[in-house]
Amino acid sequence: MIDDFLAGDLTEVEEAVRAAAAAEIMPRYRQLAAHEIVEKNGPHDLVTTADRRAEEHLTASLSPLLPGSVVVGEEAVHADPEVYEALGGEAPVWIVDPVDGTRQFVRGEPGFCTLVALAHRGELLASWTYAAALDEMAVAVRGRGATLDGTAIRSGSPAPGAVLRVAMSHPDYTTDAQKKALLGLRTEGIEARPCGSAGLEYLAVARGELDAVAFNWEYAWDHAAGLLLVTEAGGAQVTLSGAPFRIAGGNDLPFTAARDRATAERILSALRAGA
Repeated sequence: MIDDFLAGDLTEVEEAVRAAAAAEIMPRYRQLAAHEIVEKNGPHDLVTTADRRAEEHLTASLSPLLPGSVVVGEEAVHADPEVYEALGGEAPVWIVDPVDGTRQFVRGEPGFCTLVALAHRGELLASWTYAAALDEMAVAVRGRGATLDGTAIRSGSPAPGAVLRVAMSHPDYTTDAQKKALLGLRTEGIEARPCGSAGLEYLAVARGELDAVAFNWEYAWDHAAGLLLVTEAGGAQVTLSGAPFRIAGGNDLPFTAARDRATAERILSALRAGA
């Protein structure tokens, strides 16, 4: 059933993502009232009415497209952590981050996006990254490449000897061990900066505008869409142990995704040196 779905017309998914953004996100862009913004786990972890309503919209529209599928969304898991266990189940899973880059969205900046990925038994099959304020849609399908607004994209490779540009988790929001590893990126030949929207950082890697990302958290809604996008654009990803990232969790962190395998290995070496 999944193979038939993937071989069919996937524009229905793209339309569902665009519709959710048009109905629930963009009308609130730069229009949020104070009561529509709530702290979840602190001032750096925000949720808005747009996040909740967009996830509800996507949950209602995505599930019927693939009978028997379930939705694992960031806000649903916040309300009931057991929802996350579906990532290790037998049903196809839609992984949803309704507004990735909520802080940017709250500030009225365009650097946010909606992320949707389809996975089955831990394998990423397709993904959609939609930057509504920029009207950019990136799509990846396993084995079929990655596109941005319908045009194929490739991550390419950094120029020989070039300083690597890396977006990374902010060291202040990590364990002591992860902080040490991430600080390994503060070395000659690597220019590291704190990340913005994870989804848009992955898109920047996939289109060759950024050389790599390095993250210390593993919530699937932040990474699933982007990891497939980078991989299908020709990039590579690896965790600190050398194993591939697992969307169901239990990864050795931090991990990296990069424009090519050599760059991923170089970032991994720096992380290990820091650790």
